Amino acid sequence: MQINEFTSKWFVFKAYGHENVKATHKTTIEITKDDYLTTKGDCIIGIKSNISVNNFPNWLKENIKKGNMVLVIFCSKKYCDSLIGYGDSNLILNSETKIIFRKSSYIEPATALIRSNKAAADLDRKLIDDLKKGEELTIMITTILKNW
Repeated sequence: MQINEFTSKWFVFKAYGHENVKATHKTTIEITKDDYLTTKGDCIIGIKSNISVNNFPNWLKENIKKGNMVLVIFCSKKYCDSLIGYGDSNLILNSETKIIFRKSSYIEPATALIRSNKAAADLDRKLIDDLKKGEELTIMITTILKNW
């Protein structure tokens, strides 16, 4: 198996941290359009997003559904962290309210990728500390095209 090229496109959008960001969940990371966060939302790192998985551009959805590798970068003003996961032809990609990155292979409408190498608990704590202050979160997504 060889990975031979990145797409030239990145999908970039914003969300915001919140004082209740815990980022302790061991299998998922979530971004939501909701404007609040309770302490039970231990996988949520960003709220007030204007994007849900349903709003991903067609080129991104198509590349994800082809099973390509997906690279996601999360940045505050000072810190960044990233993850790599995989698309799948069975992904639904139509939630109107959230985006979920999963370590598992579980699929539901908000699942954007599966078999991620990171969950919320694995993210850089300096980034999470910024998000606990309500700082802006920039999310960048691209796919790595496979050639096999």
